[in-house]
Amino acid sequence: MITKTFSIDKEDIDDKILKKASEIINDGELVAFPTETVYGLGADGLNSNACQKIFKAKGRPSDNPLILHISNKTMLYNLVDDINEDAKKLMESCWPGPLTLILKKSNKIPDIVTAGLDTVAIRMPSDKIASRFIEISNTPIAAPSANTSGKPSPTRAKDVFQDLNGKISMILDGGSCKIGIESTVVDCSEDNPVILRPGFYTFEDLQKIIPTITLDDSLISDEKTPRSPGQKYRHYSPNAKMKVYIGSNAANKMLEEANKFKNQGLKVGVLTFNDSISLFDDFKSMSFGDRDNLSYMSHVLFTALREMDNNGVDIILAEGVNENNLGKSIMNRMKKSASNNIFYI
Repeated sequence: MITKTFSIDKEDIDDKILKKASEIINDGELVAFPTETVYGLGADGLNSNACQKIFKAKGRPSDNPLILHISNKTMLYNLVDDINEDAKKLMESCWPGPLTLILKKSNKIPDIVTAGLDTVAIRMPSDKIASRFIEISNTPIAAPSANTSGKPSPTRAKDVFQDLNGKISMILDGGSCKIGIESTVVDCSEDNPVILRPGFYTFEDLQKIIPTITLDDSLISDEKTPRSPGQKYRHYSPNAKMKVYIGSNAANKMLEEANKFKNQGLKVGVLTFNDSISLFDDFKSMSFGDRDNLSYMSHVLFTALREMDNNGVDIILAEGVNENNLGKSIMNRMKKSASNNIFYI
């Protein structure tokens, strides 16, 4: 299979390109496309055979549910049996946008999408290309991140090509994703909504909308098994071993460690902030930007991990942040990337 990439302008969308992409979707094949969070690997969400190809292309475990992406609420009502008041409030406040809701599914949804569960995860992306693509395809599009399972999620079309070239039909290149980490996932299938995966919308954000919302136990204790797509298995992991340091003396400790590993003959990569980056001129280093700009950090996190792999480093030393607001979502990804090798300095 030859994977073709087509560039598309968010401000001047070419429907001819999206029509070609929709024909591929309607024929039961795969198309990678940009969203505001990360690139998704799309298939017709009502076609079992097409969805099976997602699992094969990614090497994704079959018991890991997929998220269905929709372009309007009319599409939603055909996919679920019930929408409670809490879900309606979240939809009103956060859709379209980086929020996935888990609801009771209708019998129209194939079991492969939900891994046999009686619930389905649904999102309405705000990205203009994604929304128009779904609209033209005229079907809910199942789309996990468009990468090899377990690797850092792709935020650029070239990341998708690196992982999936020859495995999928088309990549829609809409440039770099705005947010850079996956959507927040909230289970609204029971009486009390629960955040299963943190994302751009934080616990603090959603608590303002639903005061009774809670965090899943797995987000409080590392010993609990996650219940959300993208959280259960090894995830977001670069090829290199990774260690994360948090605290006022983190940068100095990272410099000490970097020199130690360098003396051992290892190629060291460093991810830190603008005020510390000059300490690491002797190493392959990238900045997360200013410390108080967590939105930028989330935007570049996965890109930085992929660039470290592209530079062939043996070990990545990264500076983490406190787990407040968006920091919790960022650290959720960093902990998994580093296999919980976290050090508080």
